[in-house]
Amino acid sequence: MKYIFLSLISALLLSISWPTYGIPFFIFFAFVPLLLMEQEISKFSKIHKKGWAVFGLTYLAFFIWNVVTTGWLYHAKNPDGNNSLLAVAIPVIVNSLLMSLVFQLYYWYKKVRGTYFGLVFFVAIWLSFERFHLNWEFTWPWLNLGNAFSEYPQLIQWYDTIGATGGSFWILLINVFAFYTLRIWQAGRIRKDLVKNISILVAIIVLPLLISIYKYNSYQEKPVGEVTTLLLQPKLDPYTEKYSKDSLQILGELLTLAEENSKTKVDFFIAPETAFPGNGSLSENGFNKSTSIAIAKEFLGKHPQSIFLTGASTHKFLFDEAETEEYSTKIQEGVWVNSYNSALQIIPNQEVEVYHKAKLVPGVEIFPYIRYLKPILGDAMLDFGGANSSLGIDKERKVFSNRFNKAKMAPIICYESIYGEYVTDYVKNGANLLAIMTNDSWWNNTEGHKQLLSYARLRAIETRREIVRAANSGISAHINARGDILEDTFYDDRTVLLVKANLLEEKSIYTKIGDLISRIAIFVLGFLIIYHFGERIASKNNLSKFRLSFFEKITNLFV
Repeated sequence: MKYIFLSLISALLLSISWPTYGIPFFIFFAFVPLLLMEQEISKFSKIHKKGWAVFGLTYLAFFIWNVVTTGWLYHAKNPDGNNSLLAVAIPVIVNSLLMSLVFQLYYWYKKVRGTYFGLVFFVAIWLSFERFHLNWEFTWPWLNLGNAFSEYPQLIQWYDTIGATGGSFWILLINVFAFYTLRIWQAGRIRKDLVKNISILVAIIVLPLLISIYKYNSYQEKPVGEVTTLLLQPKLDPYTEKYSKDSLQILGELLTLAEENSKTKVDFFIAPETAFPGNGSLSENGFNKSTSIAIAKEFLGKHPQSIFLTGASTHKFLFDEAETEEYSTKIQEGVWVNSYNSALQIIPNQEVEVYHKAKLVPGVEIFPYIRYLKPILGDAMLDFGGANSSLGIDKERKVFSNRFNKAKMAPIICYESIYGEYVTDYVKNGANLLAIMTNDSWWNNTEGHKQLLSYARLRAIETRREIVRAANSGISAHINARGDILEDTFYDDRTVLLVKANLLEEKSIYTKIGDLISRIAIFVLGFLIIYHFGERIASKNNLSKFRLSFFEKITNLFV
């Protein structure tokens, strides 16, 4: 019963730490009960199958955490209109399993290498897991630990140096040292050691906070220009209107919304994800013949030097098999089609510029590892009114520039805004303003769209770029380079937001180095694994006396 209680305490601390409703400071100690539980079971318990007990109890904690923080996924709807149990069950069950496996690997490694090596291994493998979760096709980094402070930008300004991954490292380090402090006290009851360790623990928590507050108060934007953007929020129900309403009617209503609210000069009209064309998609082979594009350009003709930036569903026909990708669909002999979730920059008398979303939602926009899994699973894609096969992607982050102003716009589409290092690629390619186009109203007015907006604040700090965010049903917002939300809309309003955004060109350290912390973690993890198996091989072959002094010196650093 004691072990279950410890597991539930961790679940509670993790859950109440999460944005946008939680208090993130609880996450500094959220793993301590789990680490205590593992220590008690592995060292003192009479449980026969200790590994299974540790796995089951950690799964319980992580399952509760996933349900509480991402249970809003249940509000996604099936084609029949009912809430989708699968939409929440699959990510919750699988993500909890992956987290539990990470903790189980820590249990196994600690069992053979001891507590000190084990704790280093725990930090390294969790950070490596988060890195992995950012890059594979089942990607779901929603609960990466560094996201926990997204509602408190004044406390994490140093994310501009080591990013949200650095936040994950900070949280793990505090948890591990808190556990170490508690274990040292339990073992010796030496007050002097307790005071010393608590002092170190407080310093690890407080110093980054003080540094951040100083950076927050001293940071000054140095804009190279300013643009006026009108963020359009058309409020289309994604299940009953957005993909069933007449395309030209949707476009007409969107442009009417823009016209009614453009009494001053507007540099950019920005519409949300897949605002064009509604039902169906636009052919990239025929942009010049598209009625929708022509109507948009006609609208811009009334607004000289204005630009229309919008999300769109597009497709491209291919007539050469050599040009096809694994996501290409053959529609007849000699003809294939690629479908995309795109961003378009529309300017009169110019070719339409297009960028294809590359971080796709697993199960909705991408069939993960389609080459290997489709022969096994068939067409088992979740269909929430979007794609029923994998969409195409761009391999490079494109930046939209123009001849009317100094803006170099990063067209970030919805889910892409969760990925820190990914977003820095836009800035490396010259972006001085980040534009997020999103349709996150699939889950109604739940924590889903609020958390996605909150995570965007991390991207502003990491890149030191302002963000203009156009959402289908809200929340549309203007975020400054310190991560403050300066202006926003209400959810479920049909409205606009007129924003004057600064253009910033100085590159942050994080933009230059990316997720260096996670790369170091992967190196440390590899070293710990190689060292362990290298020692076993040496011992098995009676070569332990010939161990390299290098390994002994490294060992002394940890012990």
